[in-house]
Amino acid sequence: MIISEDNNKEPSKKKNLEPKKLDFDMTYERNIRPKVFDDYIGQKALKETLKISIEASKKRGVPLDHLLLYGPPGLGKTTLATIISNEMNVDIKITSAPSLERPRDIIGILMNLKGGEVLFIDEIHRLNKVAEEILYPAMEDFYIDITSGKSQTVKTMRVPVPKFTLIGATTKAGALSGPLRDRFGIIHRLEFYKPEELKEVILRTAKILNIEVEEEAAFEIAKRSRLTPRIANRLVKRASDYALVKHNGVITLDVAKQALEGLNIDNLGLDTTDIELLKLIANKYKGGPVGIETLAVALGEDISTIEDVYEPYLIQSGLLERTPRGRKITSRGLSHLKILPSVEQRKLF
Repeated sequence: MIISEDNNKEPSKKKNLEPKKLDFDMTYERNIRPKVFDDYIGQKALKETLKISIEASKKRGVPLDHLLLYGPPGLGKTTLATIISNEMNVDIKITSAPSLERPRDIIGILMNLKGGEVLFIDEIHRLNKVAEEILYPAMEDFYIDITSGKSQTVKTMRVPVPKFTLIGATTKAGALSGPLRDRFGIIHRLEFYKPEELKEVILRTAKILNIEVEEEAAFEIAKRSRLTPRIANRLVKRASDYALVKHNGVITLDVAKQALEGLNIDNLGLDTTDIELLKLIANKYKGGPVGIETLAVALGEDISTIEDVYEPYLIQSGLLERTPRGRKITSRGLSHLKILPSVEQRKLF
């Protein structure tokens, strides 16, 4: 932050506007995520299970069992980890597997933990083998083996670490090694949200950000949010921008529709890439099946992007089907594109 040397000068109008912008950004970053279960919308069954586990841990006076959360991106895995630490009244250390490349990275984190703390590792399926092997004894018996010296003088020291709770998050539970997955005492899958739940998420976000949005408009945004809270929060901000510039700042149903159409998001929440993917399978590959590698090359996208970002929602919506031979568009997908199935496709459907 730059401070003027002349304290007698009155701040300009531009400077007067800056605190408001900073306040908006800070409010969004700090308050958009729920801090306790009561403010967390959706995932009802998971919340009830976690509440019981947390209460039992408190009564026993021990850390919560290691927890694995998996499911598509944007459903609230990081938020849940933070809520768990708050409910347990302990601090949380947040990192991601790609940043733990060297042994000293994971050892340093484990050694600096305090008793009962939560260690959250995002994208835990990307942990390398060395980091996994360091984690095994830390998770089971709360110690790590540290080696020193070289060649014939190598010595191994067994160093205790404070008891802690590891929360791992992943979009690919099947990519975890068996030994690592088996060390988690609690494993839960986060489910896609319902539009009614996303409407509540949007109304809550709008209230925090001082955005005026009508309930009908919130529901319209919810229906186009790919059943994902992260996308719902992003879209309500974009709709707010549109309402502020093009209208009087209030997100009505018509304003929401105009804003979303301007973003090329259709009534099912599909964007241009989703439509391109479905059209590619329907037209060029006659409905499929077609391999994921072929689709990635044709679209100019990474395989992981298609699998993690686009496919889950398309499959959940019944527009795309994954088969042993490749991806196929469904009859609903063809109907959404307003493409009549061929004679061969009718037989398959």
